[in-house]
Amino acid sequence: MRHEMTPGGRVAIEMDDSGVAQVRLIRADKMNALDPDMFAALIAAGHALHEMKGLRCVVLSGEGRSFCAGLDLTSMANTNRHDRTPLTDRTHGNANQPQQVAMQWRKLPVPVIAAVHGVCFGGGLQIASGADIRVIDPAARLAVMEMKWGLVPDMGGYALWKGMVRDDVLRELTYTNREFTGEQAGSYGFATCVDANPIARATAIAAEIANRNPHAERAAKRLFNHYLEMSADEILMAESVEQQALIGSKNQIEAVMSQMEKRRGAFIEP
Repeated sequence: MRHEMTPGGRVAIEMDDSGVAQVRLIRADKMNALDPDMFAALIAAGHALHEMKGLRCVVLSGEGRSFCAGLDLTSMANTNRHDRTPLTDRTHGNANQPQQVAMQWRKLPVPVIAAVHGVCFGGGLQIASGADIRVIDPAARLAVMEMKWGLVPDMGGYALWKGMVRDDVLRELTYTNREFTGEQAGSYGFATCVDANPIARATAIAAEIANRNPHAERAAKRLFNHYLEMSADEILMAESVEQQALIGSKNQIEAVMSQMEKRRGAFIEP
């Protein structure tokens, strides 16, 4: 078991021998609300995961009573506006820092599963939306909260929700800030599956993913990350490029053999 803690102790990472990393927000006394230190810790966690050898899948969750209550307004109000980097500055590739906090889960080369319980508001919902898969407690409370405070979702929500949530439903939730439950999140498109024990369910899914060809998993994620913006011709070529690299490779042959022999795959790391 590998243990890591981000600077400031706001995010913990534990990776087991199968390559599944449990990433936990650990500001439980504030329901894991987002302040400058939490933003920095989440970015640091993303960097650590990118460099982590043997990583196969990530389970993202929050300690305590909630996944993430969104922006810590008190903390942000105490930050001098003139000291902040302009949001229009692209400090992380195509994103600013708050956007990267949510978008980095899509940018990770491996699948990410968010396990959501308790409160998941505003920026917390956008962070969860950055995951490939979301397992949400039916009793969880969620909201697109930003307009309540005179703002718009700006942590990548519009990019992440495209193709995931029905457009008119998303507009209504954004304009009204209406709370909805984890049960409703399933029908709206925010939840991949609804489960009363989201961490256990997410970890079980992650364990299954970790027993697949890691090169194929990463190739599939690359395709998923771009296919919504690609033409049919571009998608067909991208599929072919990825498949050509996989067919006959050591890991692809091992995937076939391990399935035939009903054993865990012994894969070469990417």
